[in-house]
Amino acid sequence: MRLRRISALFAMIAALLGYAASAAAPVASAAVASATGWVRCANLSPGSQSVDTYLLAFSNSGHPLPPRHVSYGDVSNYRMVGVGEYTVALRPAGASVSSPPVVSVNFMVSAGMSYTLVSLGPATARRIEVLRNQTAAPSGSALVRVIQASLKQHQVTVTYGADVLAQQLASGAVTSYTSVPPGTQTVAFSAAGEQAEMPVTLAAGSVYTIVVLDTASGLKVDTLTDAAGSADAPMGGAATGFGGMAPRPVTGSAPWLATLAAGLLLMVFGVLGLRRSRRTAIVRQ
Repeated sequence: MRLRRISALFAMIAALLGYAASAAAPVASAAVASATGWVRCANLSPGSQSVDTYLLAFSNSGHPLPPRHVSYGDVSNYRMVGVGEYTVALRPAGASVSSPPVVSVNFMVSAGMSYTLVSLGPATARRIEVLRNQTAAPSGSALVRVIQASLKQHQVTVTYGADVLAQQLASGAVTSYTSVPPGTQTVAFSAAGEQAEMPVTLAAGSVYTIVVLDTASGLKVDTLTDAAGSADAPMGGAATGFGGMAPRPVTGSAPWLATLAAGLLLMVFGVLGLRRSRRTAIVRQ
């Protein structure tokens, strides 16, 4: 009889723990989603030196987030940050955080949104464009936009299969997103005296950016993943990762249930330990 009672008590505690864990998960997820956004940086300034990208929150101006080193043509990981206003500053790679930035700009992070901070233009006239990324595409479609980062070609036309993504797009210009059918298609680009093409596979529900870059041998096209079929957090890109200023989950009833279950568990072990000690004492007498 005693064994049955103990087994029943353990079953109740396990149920409480399970409920607490399941209740806490959506609360924490909702809290993070409503108080954070995602930011990544891209160095698309041809001929410019590598840079360290600093992100500084207005609410914590004395402590910039660790810099991200970005070479030409590179895109950093996504970084999860709290909502609010920020300053992004570019400095030469290895320069002191107190040194004057090459260029800087202020922007606002909204809850649940993702952004690409793009360095465009020549090294002597570099600027930062704050691009707001889509986090999901319509069902059965893919979204794609084009960044024209070439300085060798002032106007470029880009197509994806039969769809024209950009017509005579000027240097430093960015298109809006276009809905295209998913699958593998040929991306072709043409400029004065130069043409090239490459196969690209776009997945349904995902979001992409096609970038036109300068190389020593001519133009190059790269495809970046802005979001891989997720409306909760951007997935993909050069290398997706999270960190930074994620907020603490909102406290709800689930932690109290977990505490209660833990207390009951400790009580059971205490009672069992007391009974064992009493039996041991009787034997020793």
